[in-house]
Amino acid sequence: MFRITLYFYPDPRGIIIVQSCNGLLLCCTYRASIDARTYYVFNPTTKQFAIVPCLPGGYGVRKTIRFMGLAFHRTDCVHYKLVCIRSLESDDDDVELFQIQIYSSDTREWRICPVTFRTDCPDFEMAVYWNGAIHWAPSYHNHLYFKIDAEQMQTLPSLVEMTIFQTLIMYFGESRGHLHLTVLVDSDDTGSLLNVYEMLGDHSGWFVKYQLQLHELWGAFPEMTHSSLDFDVVDVVRGVKEEDTFIVLRIHGTLTRYNVHGKSFKQMCYFTDQASRKYAIAHRYTEYLSIF
Repeated sequence: MFRITLYFYPDPRGIIIVQSCNGLLLCCTYRASIDARTYYVFNPTTKQFAIVPCLPGGYGVRKTIRFMGLAFHRTDCVHYKLVCIRSLESDDDDVELFQIQIYSSDTREWRICPVTFRTDCPDFEMAVYWNGAIHWAPSYHNHLYFKIDAEQMQTLPSLVEMTIFQTLIMYFGESRGHLHLTVLVDSDDTGSLLNVYEMLGDHSGWFVKYQLQLHELWGAFPEMTHSSLDFDVVDVVRGVKEEDTFIVLRIHGTLTRYNVHGKSFKQMCYFTDQASRKYAIAHRYTEYLSIF
């Protein structure tokens, strides 16, 4: 685990990480309302950064921002892009209308996409760039992903378990070209399971790639209370070799590594202060020598 300082720019209101994407970090002003935030793209390896120009249109436009996400990959998106979703006035009180704008580091300009979309349950948390698109963690009502080059909003297949069992999404992320969704599943037949689903490359469906029986977790950590609130899934890391794949769990004040094939647990680090134990947010760190 690495601690990265965010003092690359003297923002008097502080800076936080919004998203990590293949070696770059999307950051923004910490103590500021949505319309007053400054966004930064930062490379922690080279210490280079860029200040993202404000969305055109002034305060009235900036206060309607609902999402800001980063897209970058050294092969399919070599010029990083920001995808912004903002709400528009709608004639339907039950279904919100949204507009998408894209910023490119190549042109250094914002551009309005011709596509608008409606949804009755907007949830733009847990965003991941994968396979040329920004994806949002699927929920009961929202299964959206946005194909950047085609400028199309599409729908992911839903999980059958979301309609049958009691489920809780624990993690959503990408590793070595694989998109993962980690879900806690409670079933009368199988008990409590931590399922790691993988999305097929053509977006046609999910399948269970890895599984952790929670009785293994309780057995390894008897001090836990057998509650889903007792732990978090921080990351799913695919190894160069399949047998090296592991899940990072936060259990009380520790980060613990669970090897999915050896079914073994190993403590990675321990948080020394109470605030870090409960509120710390982890982001993937990837070294990349990009040039802004």
